[in-house]
Amino acid sequence: MRIPETAGTAKPELLFHKVRVAPRDQRAFIGKLVLAGALVALGGWSALRPEPLAAVVGVLLLGAMYTHLVELQHQCLHHSAFRGARAHRLVGVPLGLPMLVSYSHYRVRHLQHHRHLGTPQDSEFFGFDPRAPLTWKLLARGLFDYPRLLTVLGEIGRSCTGRWTYTMGNISARRRRDVIAEYRLFGAVLAGLAALALAGQGEVLLRLWLLPLLVAIPLHFLVELPEHLLCDTETTDVLRNTRSIKGSWLTTWFTNGNNLHVEHHAAMVVPINRLRERHADVERFGRHVQRSYLIFYRQVLTTVRCGGRTAPEGA
Repeated sequence: MRIPETAGTAKPELLFHKVRVAPRDQRAFIGKLVLAGALVALGGWSALRPEPLAAVVGVLLLGAMYTHLVELQHQCLHHSAFRGARAHRLVGVPLGLPMLVSYSHYRVRHLQHHRHLGTPQDSEFFGFDPRAPLTWKLLARGLFDYPRLLTVLGEIGRSCTGRWTYTMGNISARRRRDVIAEYRLFGAVLAGLAALALAGQGEVLLRLWLLPLLVAIPLHFLVELPEHLLCDTETTDVLRNTRSIKGSWLTTWFTNGNNLHVEHHAAMVVPINRLRERHADVERFGRHVQRSYLIFYRQVLTTVRCGGRTAPEGA
């Protein structure tokens, strides 16, 4: 990521400043984990209720929380949640389990994304390409990316048979072992769930995981979509190739600060809870800054209706 040469003498004052994880940052993340655990428990209780409305609400809440857990995992990828490095993988692996997102595989690919953003080598762990022409078909494919689960099954199979390889560049032997171990863990969990279903617990499995997963996959796509879509994808200037959305306290919590994405790319090791203080710099110098997700989604729909021609950004 290149720090831009801002026109004139004015420069972002805080945006690119790196800070270490402080005790208060670690406490803030632990608080997020506790809240997420409580909401997952509430969703699970509600999903298993006999009343149809309560069950539907529980399934929706679980789907939303599975999406939220991946956003918490994202912070662990950057080692910006805990003061010690080891805790990030210990916590990050189970956070990705409901959506079958391997912490170590995601981390390798995601750090490459940060390194190569704005270049032809850029690619993300999740398959949507913001550089492709924006069409209804492309959006539908990203929104309902259930085939990713088949891809994960393939990764599990290759890991269990010792044939897993990394195809997107170089990877250390240790990291490869970590990825294989996590996919084997996923395989063991899936085998256990299959055994539960065969033992007559299929409805529990359906309510607590399969149906929420159908909700979580589109929700996760909607969280990730604004990051770089309709931005300047041929520049390494983070103030032009990335979008920030001011958002509300609710969307900031649910996306775990993913709305403040320029701030995150400018200094990816900064704890998420400290990104808000940098937003004034982004509002002043960033090219793609919007007030709310609703404004962004409206722009996307307008762009698709215009045949992929970029619509003006909402203020």
